[in-house]
Amino acid sequence: DGESIYFAVSNGNNPLNWTETKNGKPYLASTVGTRGVRDPTIIRAHDGSKFWILATDLKMNGKGDWGAASKHGSRNIVVWESSDLKQWSGPRLVQVSPPTVGNTWAPEAIYDTQRGHYLVFWASTLYPANDPSHGSSSYHRILRATTKDFKTFTPAETYIDTGFSVIDTTIVYDERSARYYRFSKDERAQNAATPNGKFIFQESSDSLMGNWRTVKVGIGKGPIARGEGPLVFASNSVRNKVGDLFDKWTGRGYVPFESTDIASGNWIPSRNYQLPKRPRHGSVIPMYDDSEWKTRTRLIDAERNRREGLC
Repeated sequence: DGESIYFAVSNGNNPLNWTETKNGKPYLASTVGTRGVRDPTIIRAHDGSKFWILATDLKMNGKGDWGAASKHGSRNIVVWESSDLKQWSGPRLVQVSPPTVGNTWAPEAIYDTQRGHYLVFWASTLYPANDPSHGSSSYHRILRATTKDFKTFTPAETYIDTGFSVIDTTIVYDERSARYYRFSKDERAQNAATPNGKFIFQESSDSLMGNWRTVKVGIGKGPIARGEGPLVFASNSVRNKVGDLFDKWTGRGYVPFESTDIASGNWIPSRNYQLPKRPRHGSVIPMYDDSEWKTRTRLIDAERNRREGLC
């Protein structure tokens, strides 16, 4: 059951207290590709009409060979679709990566208001076209593509290339600062030369396709020994408060942090929390009714477009 999709619902508007659905049993399971899914993210359509779940097509249970998974893994992502979060169509397997890619991990997406499509991004190792066996050395970069329906995608292009392995990117838009914030994992080993390896770093930009500047590195260092799979979301009830979950993948799972000023990059551990029993790299979305969603989206779009000089 481990490599399946699980749901949980917050108790009231408290993002630190959750009740698992189906008594903690899987809600969705993959019947396509490797028949295992990891790193799920959930996206609400920009018009509020539907939801999509994107997940890594990867089954490690009983195999455990991460080297092979990063060199000869799936070039696909797994997609489910729903209009009510209860009934889901799919899963469907969608190829987004080219043959020169060794894997396709942790897909996420955000709506690009300026361009009218969803920006989809994921981590991949890349190999030369003349190395079909993927025997040369490589490192993880973040690739990107765009889509309007999560069925057809533009050809993949490089989105983040730092010269070292980066995985698990997520992006949020902050209304207060009117900027995008991008969180990724520095996958380098942690040592004297790279003291922030195996931790999250935060970047900022005024546009999804603009220039990004570093805000903070080594996020979570001290309270946790390492972290990945950052999950960032705005509070429903406390103005300017943002939650962030980091997956301490060696046993503990998600550890919650919070900030009242995302632009500062300052995050402190949360207290008095009750997460689902086995929370790992996942996703959180706020729930609004249709009219509230449309009103909120319209206001945010207008402000983004004004700041980006589109109106």
